[in-house]
Amino acid sequence: MLRRLALRDVVIVAELELDFAAGFTVFTGETGAGKSILIDALQFALGQRADASLVREGAARAEVCAEFDTPSSLRPWLEEGGFAEQDGSVLLRRTVDSQGKSRAWINGSPATMSQLRETAEHLVDIHGQHAWQSLTRPAAVRALLDNLAGTDLQALATSWQAWRNALVVLDNARQKRDTAQQEQERLAWQVAELGKLQPGADEWEQINAEHQRLAHSQALLDGVHVALQALSEDEAQVGAVVQTARAVAALEAVASFDAELGAVADVLRTALAQIEDANQSLNSYLRHQEPDPQRLAELDGRIGQWVSAARRCRRSPAELPALLAQWRDELQSLEQASDLAALERAANAAEQVFLAQATTASALRKKVAPKLAAEVTQAMQHLGMAGGAFEVAVMPLDSPQSGGIDTVELRVAGHAGSTPRPLAKVASGGELSRLALAIAVVTARPLAAAATGAPGRKRVQTVLAAEEAGATSSPTAEHAAVPTLIFDEIDAGVGGTVADSVGKVMKELGRSAQVMAVTHLAQVAACADQHFVVSKTLQNKQTLSAVSPAEGERRVAEVARMLGGETLSGMAHAQTLLGSAAQQSTAGART
Repeated sequence: MLRRLALRDVVIVAELELDFAAGFTVFTGETGAGKSILIDALQFALGQRADASLVREGAARAEVCAEFDTPSSLRPWLEEGGFAEQDGSVLLRRTVDSQGKSRAWINGSPATMSQLRETAEHLVDIHGQHAWQSLTRPAAVRALLDNLAGTDLQALATSWQAWRNALVVLDNARQKRDTAQQEQERLAWQVAELGKLQPGADEWEQINAEHQRLAHSQALLDGVHVALQALSEDEAQVGAVVQTARAVAALEAVASFDAELGAVADVLRTALAQIEDANQSLNSYLRHQEPDPQRLAELDGRIGQWVSAARRCRRSPAELPALLAQWRDELQSLEQASDLAALERAANAAEQVFLAQATTASALRKKVAPKLAAEVTQAMQHLGMAGGAFEVAVMPLDSPQSGGIDTVELRVAGHAGSTPRPLAKVASGGELSRLALAIAVVTARPLAAAATGAPGRKRVQTVLAAEEAGATSSPTAEHAAVPTLIFDEIDAGVGGTVADSVGKVMKELGRSAQVMAVTHLAQVAACADQHFVVSKTLQNKQTLSAVSPAEGERRVAEVARMLGGETLSGMAHAQTLLGSAAQQSTAGART
């Protein structure tokens, strides 16, 4: 759960630090006091895009810190990312300066925005005051159902893209068939012509080196003879080998009298060994080297072929092997692209992969849909829509789309005996808000399995698993999502006895998860376990927002204000609401 939230220089908040408890927490206050700033600040800490407008006027930067208990599902990710856990908590910190530059940290280590958002998925679920709007968008509704069903959307998107890419390649090949044929013929001729040369990868360097050696073979042999004469003894002179050996012998004879001469003798001895090695190498060279006019003529011809081919291709000789490989690759690509039958088979195969995955996704959606409908229908009975019914219709698309072969539509019957119709056509704004709240509650209750360390999943999945195992499961069986749920004026448009129901629903939800709500409804605020009041003050000609806990008489006065004013009757009504909520809380706790 969220333990602590600290803000500094955020919009109209100079400095603020709040500690939170488990259960149901509300934020109330006059319109414009800054209640939503707290939600915006928390979303900023969780990785939502922000700019310099978040910085309080006159300040250098805005800073938000949020401390949460670490859920078990997040621990492996933190360890893998190098974000060491601190006392069972995870600390998120983020700043943005007046230039719009943002920085972030997780447990004191620098983090990216994507890492913040990935962390947020395990910590908080925020339902905004316009959450009902997404209920009228098929894509958003399908995403909701896929989340409950555990659909592998990544695999579905990958196979869809593979199919689309295969169709694009096939279509391009069909359109460019004539042009591709001409290009293929041209490349085939070029490959055949240059292929006659068969240029090896290193051949050009090798034949040039060999040609140079053979072209100067006599000069090489003459030079070796002269070197051997200088090294070896002949009739005319004593060679370097003999002379060096004599010098070594002379020094060795007297080295015992002076150590310095012994060192010189060692140097000459090493030189003698090297001279002897050189002498042997030169003799070996003479035995294996001789002029070869025939091979030289062959090399002249081969070099001429290379030069001629390079001139025709307008490239240097050294570039010919790479050029031939390039042309062969291009020709192979054109041949494959012109094989329409093979491309059609590839497109059909990609289509079958996508349709198989889409069919699996469709089956999951159809299996989960009635479970979700039953749970939301039950929740509606406690939110002023008694007798109403909710349906989740999974209908086939005329043609497949990236999301599969289905579209999903929400339908509702506002009262008993009526036929469910598309939600956008029959529901009022207040009903839409209540339905959004019902869906949020149904998809956000923690699961009983979470207590045993089971991974966070949705309740509908638990019900399905139990059914497949032959067990029975109540539609009210609990399931797990994130540990903290935040509702930002999602009860807008609700009033009267329905407001009482909304407060009770949130209170009940707070028994198994930390629930926070920004609300204008006194009935909802009266049900809270923790109550904060947001207010505005004018300090040094600057408007600032402050947040303080509401307890005792302060809370009675705030609830009275929300009811219409701090009159005697309003205060009495507020006390009645708070007393009734406290009794229900005690009774619920006993239950």
